[in-house]
Amino acid sequence: MGLLDDKTAVVTGGNSGIGLATAQRFIEEGVERVFITGRRQAELGSAVEKLGSRAVAVRGDVGEPRDLDRLYADVGAAGKGLDIVVANAGFTRVARLGEITDDDLDAVLTTNVKGVVYTVQKALPLLNDGASIILVGSTTADRGRTGLSIYAASKAAVRSLARTWANELADRRTRVNVIVAGSTVTPGSNTLAAQTNPDVSIEEFRADRVATIPLGRFADPVEIANAAVFLASGLSSFITGSTVTPDGGFNQV
Repeated sequence: MGLLDDKTAVVTGGNSGIGLATAQRFIEEGVERVFITGRRQAELGSAVEKLGSRAVAVRGDVGEPRDLDRLYADVGAAGKGLDIVVANAGFTRVARLGEITDDDLDAVLTTNVKGVVYTVQKALPLLNDGASIILVGSTTADRGRTGLSIYAASKAAVRSLARTWANELADRRTRVNVIVAGSTVTPGSNTLAAQTNPDVSIEEFRADRVATIPLGRFADPVEIANAAVFLASGLSSFITGSTVTPDGGFNQV
């Protein structure tokens, strides 16, 4: 018996990194079906090959409401409703104050705020009572890291949204929580390294960050996915509007 037997889940950005690891862990814990999204068809295809027959890939951009409509049409057609939503898809761009452009704002806020809002809002008609909604935040929201003001603000918005939605959905016994993810070995963290300082290797970037993490390393995506399993399952049945923070102690110590 798994922690998530017979449940149906959606994981946005499930084609790589934390999203892919989360979909894999959900399958290991017994979900009947997990729908994953991503913008790149080749990566989605590779992800489904890895995940197996219980995974369904729907190509799309969470910042495009019509793409989410297609996703939820497929979920609805499965006829089981929806028990778990993981709003994981995110976008990072480095831009210092004085250099921030409309394109920077649109790119980050469209994915990280608008995308989260519509990922959850468009799921509402399908949600079974007692569903779990998991938003993926970041330790960056609580840190003044140079060049990441817009990204940090978008992740602070995610934390705020969870608090309000936990109240608004309480009558449906739907829980809303946030995973505040720390530094993790993902393609996204590699992109951030390249944007932060193109003259520094990814290894050097990580070594600098590791020096500030009490556990002395980056997380494996599975370690963040384990937090998603906890929040998706009955193990967290009395937790809502809250955070789980797998960050190696970065924001805690």
